[in-house]
Amino acid sequence: MMTYPNIDPVALDLGTVKIHWYGISYVVGIVIAWYLLRLRGRQDYWNISHEQVADLLFYAMLGIIIGGRLGSVIFYNFSYYLQHPIEVFYLQQGGMSFHGGLIGVIIAVWFFSKKIKTPFFKVTDFIAPVVPVGLGCGRIGNFINGELWGSPSDLPWAMVFPAPAAGGVPRHPSQLYEAFLEGLILFIILWWFSSRPRPLATVSGLFLLGYGVFRFVVEFVREPDSQIGYLAFNWFTMGQALSIPMIIFGLLFITVACKRNRTLKD
Repeated sequence: MMTYPNIDPVALDLGTVKIHWYGISYVVGIVIAWYLLRLRGRQDYWNISHEQVADLLFYAMLGIIIGGRLGSVIFYNFSYYLQHPIEVFYLQQGGMSFHGGLIGVIIAVWFFSKKIKTPFFKVTDFIAPVVPVGLGCGRIGNFINGELWGSPSDLPWAMVFPAPAAGGVPRHPSQLYEAFLEGLILFIILWWFSSRPRPLATVSGLFLLGYGVFRFVVEFVREPDSQIGYLAFNWFTMGQALSIPMIIFGLLFITVACKRNRTLKD
């Protein structure tokens, strides 16, 4: 068994203002994404300026924050927040849904694509390879917060998380599994795949497919939210239910795009 590092979730305490590692992880992810998108924007077939990259990230950031928070509220703990509505705004305590954030980003990118008069899937293909960077950083933030832990395990790298709800038993560090798969591995796959022009929407489809598969697999060793539990079969979780549409649409986008074979240069 490995020892959980038990890092203080508060990185800097200024008295009335507390800066949390969870928030810092999002900022780090956005900064890295901004740098990588500037690199991608230099490629001729994208034709996206540095100013447009900054605007795109602003739109995406709003989508992540608003969609991610609302997704967590609606998908995972709606009854609780109905009774404690003010806590919807307590972002420093964690509680962000990737699937909600994805919906928020899709809406934000749609508005952005209309603003710059560019095909929607060209923008999603442009931004998709850097999304795993933010995902990986966010999962590290979850790990530092000691939340979203895995199911009990006797593996050598299992950890005892300090939260009372974790029960004081060794558990899978599922946050790190997700940071590795949804963050690092998915980033490498998408960055390589998008390094040259591909049929429009295939990069977006590959992101949906890759994330959906990785998340579905990790959910087998991730403890379901206590207020929801398993949806069916004593193993099927809300995370898996929300990932199935991603897998389906990912396969659909890739199949249709490859048949059309329309690239950015067309």
